[in-house]
Amino acid sequence: MLHITQAESGGVLTVSLAGELDHHAAREAIEQSEDLMALYPCQKLVLSLAGLTFMDSSGLAVVLHLHRTCARSGCDFVVRGTPPQPMRVFEAAGLPQVMIFERGE
Repeated sequence: MLHITQAESGGVLTVSLAGELDHHAAREAIEQSEDLMALYPCQKLVLSLAGLTFMDSSGLAVVLHLHRTCARSGCDFVVRGTPPQPMRVFEAAGLPQVMIFERGE
């Protein structure tokens, strides 16, 4: 099960995903993240993945979709706190060369 929470401060919206990000949860993650971006217009979206316990390739679609959404709206995008297993998926796909990944939560 995936849990999605948000925090907004000073033009920065942080969307935190916790639990399992698989093909069952990917659409929900995209839709809720987009709803939050509409509710809290921001200059920067931080996608915190520190709470993920599992991610399959569907997580790539979520991150790429949010990256493109931010690029279209002129909003900065950062992925933060990615655990080792999901990070291996991102690295295999070459995403660290395309977008910013930060350590920490």
